[in-house]
Amino acid sequence: MTGGAGHVLVVDDDRVNRLLLTRSLEREGHRVSSAENGRTALRLLREDPPDAVLLDIVMPELDGVAVLERIKGDSALQHLPVIMISAVDEIDSVVRCIEMGAEDYLPKPFDPVLLRARINAGLAKKRLHELERERVRGVFSRFVPEHVVEDVLARADADLRLGGSRGVGTVMFTDIRGFTTFSESTPPQRVIELLNEYFGEMTDAIFAHGGTLVAYRGDGFLAVFGAPIELHDHADRAVAAAREMLEIRLPRFNRWLRERGLGDGFAMGIGLNSGHFMSGNVGSARRLEYTVSGDTVNTAARLEEMTKSARRPILIAGSTRSSLVSPPGDLTYVGEFNVRGRQSTIRLWTLASAGSPAEAARAQSAPDAHTPGWESVRATERAGASSVGA
Repeated sequence: MTGGAGHVLVVDDDRVNRLLLTRSLEREGHRVSSAENGRTALRLLREDPPDAVLLDIVMPELDGVAVLERIKGDSALQHLPVIMISAVDEIDSVVRCIEMGAEDYLPKPFDPVLLRARINAGLAKKRLHELERERVRGVFSRFVPEHVVEDVLARADADLRLGGSRGVGTVMFTDIRGFTTFSESTPPQRVIELLNEYFGEMTDAIFAHGGTLVAYRGDGFLAVFGAPIELHDHADRAVAAAREMLEIRLPRFNRWLRERGLGDGFAMGIGLNSGHFMSGNVGSARRLEYTVSGDTVNTAARLEEMTKSARRPILIAGSTRSSLVSPPGDLTYVGEFNVRGRQSTIRLWTLASAGSPAEAARAQSAPDAHTPGWESVRATERAGASSVGA
């Protein structure tokens, strides 16, 4: 639909009425299709979807009320503006149709001025709906794979609440080790080039496993699996994405660095935590961002920080382990840890085979066992290990 013109489907069993409406609409610059009964109309709606429908109420086989009910019950058609065509003595049926979702009505005999006004209003509403869908597409195409964007759009009028919802999923936080020191001694353009290459690799891993990229945070990022579209295997997807980052994406990124003489490469830390969180669009009228928040998110961030002292490239919360549909064979118990901001301890796990020895050797700034606070963690780990198997 371009400009003020559109594609209009005229549905009327009276041939003369169809011709009159078709000629009048074509003079206004619209493309017109016509159907002599309700069944033909439903077929044309699928084969060549219009921008608006002029629908007669009284027709044989399938009347206008039944056709309207089919349209409004179809998620692919329910936003289509439908203008009922009625005789003066059909006012009760007109009221019923408007209550069912019809946009307006056009009385017989037709007034060309009123016809133009009704059609233009219907097409304007259709354009507004299309603009809103493009806005939603623009928001989510930055965070999720294209096929997920289509799912979001398909469900936007059903159970998906972009304004805010509470869901269950797995949250991922990541960070590049030693990047701050590197960036302080490297030209800005090189730093940005490096970040773009790194984020390109990691974003592809997130998207490949159906995750949502929520935000870049300095040299790290926040991602979620299970929002805005619910996923029963959100934990499995998050763990698989983390493994791909550590075993495939990070080594390839480090080779890219070495080829350009930018050092031996980096290590990274990943924290995974599962549970309830809130998600939705936040911001102002001038700028909106999709985000997730809650204790589940905060704990995932803490776990990423703890990968440094734990000397592990990835820490997986017990909540994520419990959410796994198919736990991987190398899932290994690390210990029971105190996590900043939480009163109770959390059992943590890791992937024993994640990351090559060479990448692990680049874990640059991992503290030794005498780092403040590490002894208390070790003590808790030993106590937990006595009752929990690997």
